[in-house]
Amino acid sequence: MTSQETGIIENTTVFVKETLKGAEGGHDWFHIQRVFNNAKLIARGENADNLVIALGALLHDIADSKFHNGDETVGPKIAEEFLKSLNISSEVIQHVIKIIENISFKGGNVARKFSSKELDIVQDADRLDAIGAIGIARTFNYGGFKGRGLYDPEIEPNLHMTKEEYKASNAPTINHFYEKLLLLKDRMNTETGRKIAAERHQFMELYLDQFYKEWNGEG
Repeated sequence: MTSQETGIIENTTVFVKETLKGAEGGHDWFHIQRVFNNAKLIARGENADNLVIALGALLHDIADSKFHNGDETVGPKIAEEFLKSLNISSEVIQHVIKIIENISFKGGNVARKFSSKELDIVQDADRLDAIGAIGIARTFNYGGFKGRGLYDPEIEPNLHMTKEEYKASNAPTINHFYEKLLLLKDRMNTETGRKIAAERHQFMELYLDQFYKEWNGEG
């Protein structure tokens, strides 16, 4: 990576840290930092544009629609305005914007409208942070933030939600494991992503086994 590209990444890091001050704990700077590190790890085994990957990872949640009344245009607009202030080609900017627009899960039933190796890598990096020990912590943190219950045996997970139903769901947090988290292992794009996801998936299954034992007074 050139010194110019390193400077671009450093400036972007400062911008993201400042923009996300006070953000919800599962979508704050530390989430971005973990996704950025995941992306660098995955990219080692891939032939891809490292600058696009870095910028996509750093800016992918600059304005998550969950915190902007569901408006999915806010994040891309903020990212594009910032990137235009730097000396970056329009091709790189548009690639990063496409990553931001297509990275999220959205209920899992929405086809991506754009494909690239860089999107594959950043999407895997983001999904890895949604599973495993940190994924569990983030899930319950967001559930508490939204005032959702932990678990209700009478409310079954909805595995066939539309994008709109997924975004509007107020189901107990445990349901989210079945509606998203446990589905991600089989939706990874890269070999490295799949390997890491398999271990984190296993940890979530162990966690759920223990959760139900404790819920039912079995141990």
